Amino acid sequence: MDLAGKAALVTGATRGIGRATAEALAAAGADVVISARTSDEVERVAKDLDYAFLGRVFGVTADVSRPEECTRLIEEAVAGLGRLDVLVNNAGVGILSSIVDLSVEDWQTQIDTNLRGVFCCSKAAVPHLQSSEGWIINIGSLAGRNPFAGGSGYNASKFGLVGMTEAMMLDLRHSGIRVSMVMPGSVDTRFGGDYPEGGRAWALGADDVASAVLHLLSYPDNAHVSRVEMRPSRPPRK
Repeated sequence: MDLAGKAALVTGATRGIGRATAEALAAAGADVVISARTSDEVERVAKDLDYAFLGRVFGVTADVSRPEECTRLIEEAVAGLGRLDVLVNNAGVGILSSIVDLSVEDWQTQIDTNLRGVFCCSKAAVPHLQSSEGWIINIGSLAGRNPFAGGSGYNASKFGLVGMTEAMMLDLRHSGIRVSMVMPGSVDTRFGGDYPEGGRAWALGADDVASAVLHLLSYPDNAHVSRVEMRPSRPPRK
């Protein structure tokens, strides 16, 4: 793809799916703002990507669980890039524990980051995306359809994200903004902790999810894929 002249913002972009997506956008020529909560990591990754790829990359440190920081993030991204064409809401947190052990604070952290953060970033971005006929792409999870033990907080946030994304799509489709969701299954990242020796070579890679994001952006104006579900093609047999 040729995304030269386009401006994108990716949240949760210093590792995993977020970083792979930022790399893919910058490699295609887009100017990219990356964001995460840790300033040292944001600065380091932005410098690496800005040096390596065609698009200009810079970082903005923000905690999307805080509404005021979502607003500031969008404002600084637009000020730095001059426009906004693509918002990729990727930042997320998973605290997996039985409802017996999961604290109210940990449950709220997941809702605030995984759900409210997407709402607040998207709401702040809408006026800018309308002027560019842009995209909002939310990175969800198959956990938004499939509950599992220990997922009372995480499942709640991801089930909510599915419904919110579909409602946003209906709200914004006549405003020139396309809203889509990518829902990967098992991805070989360190989200949720480290894995045993040998890793999970069978799982999706972060680059696979990034490719799905770019594929969504490749569709012509009259076509809209609202949801992409992704699974490993050959997971271990149970």
